[in-house]
Amino acid sequence: MEIRDKVVLITGTSAGIGLATARRFAAAGAKLALVARSADVLHQLAEELKSQGSDVVALPADVSDPKQVQRVIEETARHFGRLDVVINNVGQAVVSSIADVNPDDFRRIFDLNVMGPLAAMQAVIPIMREQGGGLIINISSVVSKMNIPGIGAYAATKSALNMLSDTARGELAAEHIRVISVYPRATATDFGKNALGVQPQHAPGSSRPSDTPEFVAEKILAAALNEPDEQYMDN
Repeated sequence: MEIRDKVVLITGTSAGIGLATARRFAAAGAKLALVARSADVLHQLAEELKSQGSDVVALPADVSDPKQVQRVIEETARHFGRLDVVINNVGQAVVSSIADVNPDDFRRIFDLNVMGPLAAMQAVIPIMREQGGGLIINISSVVSKMNIPGIGAYAATKSALNMLSDTARGELAAEHIRVISVYPRATATDFGKNALGVQPQHAPGSSRPSDTPEFVAEKILAAALNEPDEQYMDN
C-alpha cells in the first residue's frame, strides 16, 4: 500500500511504539487518527503533527471498552470519509508465574490486548468492505513464540491475537482486506514498568540490547508498504 494520503488509525499513541509510529506515518504523508487514554498527551501530539503539516484528529478512548473502540472507528471514517489502515498497537503486560497470576489482572490485559483489537477489527471490516479494501496491522510480540517464565499470561494474550489475525487474514483475503502481524522484541519503552503484577529485578527475556521505538515504527511502516503476512524485527 502507498501510505501518502491514506487514513491511518493508531491506538496507544501517547508513548512508546505508538508515539513513534504516529510520527513515522505522519512523516510518510498519512492522515492520522490518534487514539489513547491520555487526552492531554494526545492533543499535544496532534498539535505537534499539525504544525508539521499533517492532517490529524485526536480521539481519546479506552481501547478495552468495545463501545469506545466502535466510536473512534466511526468518528475516523466520518471525519476523513474513509479508513484505510488500522494499527492495533496498545497493550499491557502482567508479570507473574502461572501459579500466582491474578485472574483479574489477566482478564484486564486480555480485554486490552485481545478484545480491544477484536472490537476494532469488527468495527472497521464493514467500512473496509464498503470501500473495497484496507489494511489491519496487529502488533503482537515475539514472546508469543517463546516460553518465558513470568510472562506466560501476557504471551497468551498475544498468542490469542495471533490466531485472530491468522484466521481473519484467510477469511478477508478475497475482499482485499489484508491482516498483518508485527512481532516487536525487547524495546526501550516504559512498557515493562507499566506491567501489572510483581515487578522483577530484571525484565525476563533476552539480554540483547533493546530496539528503539523508532526502529519498530520503521518496521511497522515497512509492513504497511510491503504487506507481508508477518513482520519481524530482523526481516
